[in-house]
Amino acid sequence: MSKRVYISADYSELNGDRDVVEELHKWGKDSLHKVNYVDTAEVVSGSISKDPDCRFCDLKREFNSQINVSSYVIFIIGDKTASRTAGSVCRRHNGVARCDCTPYKKNSKGTSICKWDTVSTPEPNSDLGNVNSYSFLEHEFRQAKRKGKNIIVVYNSLYKQPSWLPVYMKDYDTEAYAFWTKDALGNKVGNYFYIKKALGYD
Repeated sequence: MSKRVYISADYSELNGDRDVVEELHKWGKDSLHKVNYVDTAEVVSGSISKDPDCRFCDLKREFNSQINVSSYVIFIIGDKTASRTAGSVCRRHNGVARCDCTPYKKNSKGTSICKWDTVSTPEPNSDLGNVNSYSFLEHEFRQAKRKGKNIIVVYNSLYKQPSWLPVYMKDYDTEAYAFWTKDALGNKVGNYFYIKKALGYD
């Protein structure tokens, strides 16, 4: 049975966790278990980010939408995850109306006026507000928890690495699992059987 799975990871070209994402996608395309994956890279490369005026808040709203239609959310934790701050700069969140805002694909010289004249606190059962000072990764995690999604946390490592968890994920230190393992020949391979079980496959 196909399942919609949202993958949250650090997609940095250097020191990111793309290797885990690529392994997950490979499994999703095999003949055994078709999994309909929705991940951050697909969202970022979609129509939202192609808009030259796309802002961080626009991306976060899109993340909310993609998480809402997913059954499971997989968070990949690498040794740099806790220090990633992309998406966290928002002057409007601090109450500054008509402040400068840097569109997603522009540098600091390409600022525009914030598109939000007013902001409000979201209702308890609504989406996490998209105007905030959370990093993209923290925003995704808080939205997944807020919506009661099945959360799977894995380390991009052969071993459990609780010190890698960001502060906002510390409650998952006993549940987080090493993504990689070794086969009978000593080769590093993804722990397919753990992910299969975590996703509810028999």
